[in-house]
Amino acid sequence: MLALLFKNFFRSRGTKIGLLFLLIISCLSLLIGQQYQKKQNQNNIEAKIYQKEHIAKNVKFHADEIGLLLYYVKFSLVNQTLPINSLAIGQRDVNPSIQSVTIRGLEGQKYDAELNNPNNLLLGNIDFSFVLIYLFPLLIIAFSYNLVSEEKESGTWKIVATQSSNIFLYILKLFYIRILSLVSLLSIVLFMSVFLLDIPLDFSFLIFYGIGILYVFFWFAICFFIVSLQKNSNFNAVILLTIWLFLMIILPATINTYITNQYPVPEALELTVKQRNAYHEKWDMDKKITMSKFFAHYPQFKSYALPDKEFSWLWYYAMQQMGDDDSSKESQELALKLEQRNKASQTIAQFIPSLHAQIQLNEIAKSDLGNQLLFLKETKKFHEKMRLYFYPKIFGEEAVEKENWEKFKVETFTDTSKINVVKAFLPLLVFNIILVFLGWWKFKKRNQFKAY
Repeated sequence: MLALLFKNFFRSRGTKIGLLFLLIISCLSLLIGQQYQKKQNQNNIEAKIYQKEHIAKNVKFHADEIGLLLYYVKFSLVNQTLPINSLAIGQRDVNPSIQSVTIRGLEGQKYDAELNNPNNLLLGNIDFSFVLIYLFPLLIIAFSYNLVSEEKESGTWKIVATQSSNIFLYILKLFYIRILSLVSLLSIVLFMSVFLLDIPLDFSFLIFYGIGILYVFFWFAICFFIVSLQKNSNFNAVILLTIWLFLMIILPATINTYITNQYPVPEALELTVKQRNAYHEKWDMDKKITMSKFFAHYPQFKSYALPDKEFSWLWYYAMQQMGDDDSSKESQELALKLEQRNKASQTIAQFIPSLHAQIQLNEIAKSDLGNQLLFLKETKKFHEKMRLYFYPKIFGEEAVEKENWEKFKVETFTDTSKINVVKAFLPLLVFNIILVFLGWWKFKKRNQFKAY
């Protein structure tokens, strides 16, 4: 019986076209991921080359004053891009993976990003997570919406019922064939990605694969429940597509609107303007006020006396620091609101499987908002480290040639946050069990466990 059902399922031209289409789109998403991966790797290589040449060139042209030299010199920090990130690009296409900063005011540099076509950013990348979250459910719906209703409408259901000792088991076999075909396709594509994108078969990949399978099961569980209602094919198709539209488009847009209004975030541009205004107004203030605030922030530098002249690098970098300090409240507020948004979206997503799957895939790939927030925190630490290293040299007017400039390499930030397996799997498991149970109960209620 099972072999015959397999043969009938794959004999359909629609089945072949649907599976082939999804396979082609999945392979295309892997190629897009590969291009993204190459671009990230190339950017990292170019950042290392650029920093070395950039420092050497500025040391050559500004060899007289270390303060002037460090006005121009930038130091880079790279947010590590994991190979699995190619499967779920997430927010990496809008947030920079490389931060190049001088030791001047940080807030005016922290939110610099690459120039991108806004239309491309709006559409986003067709990575594999997009194919899995949005397109796999459509094929599952196409394969499952008329499993029982089609035979009832064609008049062959009674024949099937009389030839089967257990109708419910027969229905399970129909679903089994379709589940096996989609899970096999998912497995083929993901293991293709291992070779094409050099993704290691590690714990992260296995969790990614597990979430993918549970997500496929979730949509089959929805179809199983709708089929158990035993309505006609048109009803099943409409209700399933409505569910897809609700889970994929309407609900995420509604939640995004709610979170945006609940946790309003000040614009990064406003923060930059605040920092720059705070810095520029120091030019017209009494230098002693600026220096007293600076020494209150960095008491270890009190031993450096302010030179009795119109301009000094001690005073200049103190003004830069005060620009950051005066905008620190807005900076902390922005960081807090972004963290609140991230936590709120994760909490709400636990009750919406499609959103939960997307967030978890991005989290595994280190391409979520949480990763970006950690990278910004690390950028601040990196910037502070460079400041504290160079301030004594600037204030002491150390000679440029005394510094070994070749030792300053591009540094890399590695996100070491752990994957919570229970948090990743539990919401999908719960929804799957509930839907399957409701479908089983509906079939039992209609006496579908016995032959007609």
